[in-house]
Amino acid sequence: MTTASRTVRIDAGDAPLVGDLVLPADARAVVAFAHGSGSSRHSPRNRAVAEALREARLGTLLLDLLTQQEERVDMVTAELRFDIALLGRRMTATVDWLGTEPDTAGLPVGLFGASTGAAAALVAAAERPDGVRAVVSRGGRPDLAGDEVLPAVRAPVLLVVGGEDHQVLRLNEEAAERLSAPYRIHVVPGATHLFEEPGALEEVAAAAREWFGQMAVPGGTGGQ
Repeated sequence: MTTASRTVRIDAGDAPLVGDLVLPADARAVVAFAHGSGSSRHSPRNRAVAEALREARLGTLLLDLLTQQEERVDMVTAELRFDIALLGRRMTATVDWLGTEPDTAGLPVGLFGASTGAAAALVAAAERPDGVRAVVSRGGRPDLAGDEVLPAVRAPVLLVVGGEDHQVLRLNEEAAERLSAPYRIHVVPGATHLFEEPGALEEVAAAAREWFGQMAVPGGTGGQ
């Protein structure tokens, strides 16, 4: 399958964001990845999921929501990774960029968030209800999006959580109750927070591929 890959720079207003955009020639949609908790666009777990999505003709944008200087500060303080307002604004700017960039304008947009990045993805979905078609959270903290944001999300939401990640599972269940959009909680049996167990990440990728695949179908919602 022919793909085009390039490094992109997105003006987020308060900082330039760097990302890796990969588009199959016949892409049906594009998915932007929001990393969290000290991770970056080089996260091997998110890159594995992105590769699986591209096999289903879904473009991917993996980007850093923090600049290099901010990442160095965050490595010491661990504060910026929990600044959901900041991360959410930058994710919203990314959605806007995808809607105007010639290579992606017109394609349905999905958001994939991991850890605190899931909250940032939900903020962007709430801010751009006409621009985001589906959201997937992997081991995420959707609760950090807040009580005002969660009911405002219109895009269908898939919450993927490890069966052994008990605290995060509970937080996901509580956050899901505040969603007004269609949602599903997908529990990966035996998996812990990082989905390092054999087959666990593959199950995450398969669930995400199915969820985002539905948004690329006219009239598809991804919800159940």
